[in-house]
Amino acid sequence: MKVTLKHIFISPGHNYYGRHGKGALDFPITEVESIDCVAGSGIQGDRFFDYKPDYKGQISLFDWAVYERVRDEVVKGELHPRAFRRNVVMEGIDLNELIDKRFTLGGLEFTGSCECAPCYWMNQACAPGTHEFLKGFGGLRAKIVKGGQLSLGELDLEVIGEQKPVK
Repeated sequence: MKVTLKHIFISPGHNYYGRHGKGALDFPITEVESIDCVAGSGIQGDRFFDYKPDYKGQISLFDWAVYERVRDEVVKGELHPRAFRRNVVMEGIDLNELIDKRFTLGGLEFTGSCECAPCYWMNQACAPGTHEFLKGFGGLRAKIVKGGQLSLGELDLEVIGEQKPVK
């Protein structure tokens, strides 16, 4: 199937992750045209690169249709896709279908680990009510099995097998 990578983001630090009770930080999130995905490690230059051995969220994906719904139904105004702090915003597939699946995207190979569950910080990053609205639609965390460069544009996505649930 064909999917479209509409936005790609990286950030050198965590603004919200692990910040409960401490307040948000202000690391920039940079939009790029391509990223270097390293098998077993993550995205070169991103905050989760080599975060933990075998980390389930080496890359995060977000559905363009969900972005549009949050923008139109919750924010009801301007909202940049970077607000969600996911690495790749894509159109053309329900990302929940890739949980526990092995898949290829543009020649790279991934395993879908779990939903990238929204946290309460989404209310600050987007608008009040976003956290609750996104439950079940927070995106996909995945591991990089076969790395390479991932770039904006239309790419082939193929599910190539089931995966054991990732803990």
